[in-house]
Amino acid sequence: MANETNAETADKARLIERPELLADVLRHKGTKEVKVLTGVRRCGKSTLLGMVASELRAQGTPERNIFIKRFDDFDVPLGYSADDLYEQLRQFAENADSSSPLYVFLDEIQDVPQWELVVRRLHTRAETDVYITGSNSRLLSGDLATYLAGRYVEIPVFPLSFKEYQTISWVPADPAEALASYMQFGGMPGLFAHGSPNETEAREILEGIYQSIVVKDVAERNNIRDLASLGKVSRYLFATSGNLFSVRNVANTMNSAGTAISAKTVDAQISALENAYVIYRAEQTGVGGKRVLRPTNKYYPMDNGLRNLANNFKAADLGAQLEGVIYMELKRRGFTVSVGDNGREEIDFVAKRGAQKHYIQVAASMLDESTRARELRPLRALRDSFPRTVITLDPFSTGLTEDGIRIARATEWLTNQS
Repeated sequence: MANETNAETADKARLIERPELLADVLRHKGTKEVKVLTGVRRCGKSTLLGMVASELRAQGTPERNIFIKRFDDFDVPLGYSADDLYEQLRQFAENADSSSPLYVFLDEIQDVPQWELVVRRLHTRAETDVYITGSNSRLLSGDLATYLAGRYVEIPVFPLSFKEYQTISWVPADPAEALASYMQFGGMPGLFAHGSPNETEAREILEGIYQSIVVKDVAERNNIRDLASLGKVSRYLFATSGNLFSVRNVANTMNSAGTAISAKTVDAQISALENAYVIYRAEQTGVGGKRVLRPTNKYYPMDNGLRNLANNFKAADLGAQLEGVIYMELKRRGFTVSVGDNGREEIDFVAKRGAQKHYIQVAASMLDESTRARELRPLRALRDSFPRTVITLDPFSTGLTEDGIRIARATEWLTNQS
């Protein structure tokens, strides 16, 4: 084995293993579908592609049969086109070992005009396994969907889960301490490149991540010139995550605070943030057949670190912070998540996946009797037999109630896939 440089050894030491996500990608290895990894910029998609390539090498794939290109690298020429990519791939195929399949990894490919034409040709080539990543949902709603209808599989990639976060060597062994840190700083992988960050370092790194995402994937891609209003809208949504409101509510609040902005502009900016996977929407829906007359939405940032950055890392609102963590974990587990409304009270999350449905309340603590009654009441009003759970930070209230509602400690629920 060739000697590693000090930098390569350090990179391996800092690598955060993501075995479940890696297994999910490798499960599709060798299938004809194009593998499309989607998620916000800097959530770990590029590293994941590198892990897949490393696994291929370990399985004996020749190096000359692995093509990796990252299109947001500094050394990609300005004006790089689909023709340039096609020519590189043609030369790669000519020099490859014909006894082994070709593996093509195209990272942040949406930056190349007409890239989908090249991917379509790759898809028709025999013995060619294609993996692409992108940080905008339009990747799958535009020309790729037209050219590859039914011939791709989407694999969502999110920042680190709490379970993945716990595998980092310097994270506290005590689950409660680890969750407190995770809730405060979030799980963006770049945050941990140089060890455990303090608040000042976390603020600087997260601000850099936020600026790169909002400028490149939101403003530039959507031709938004008013960066000031975009910044205010995004930070407002981060800071108030977990609150129900309409687009008009946001516009009215910002206008009252001195920022002149229309509801139409707010709606367009929220849509742009959603398309870049910066925020996720939980729509308010009725339960038990009841309609919500004026439905509103909750919005959650893809990572708690950005929420706390917008709130200046205040220690308050543990319930809201926990709610954001639970919401994103449900998304990782493949659930569609809405906010339940029975006409009188709110159920934090109605999570659906296939035929499964799960009702979830989130509370920082269940020790106070009035809080306990408030959180249990909407779940007790339900008349179907789907599971009902309250997730809490405190360890003293867990178990089953007499009517079958599970009260789960957050540290245990977040590391249990059931």
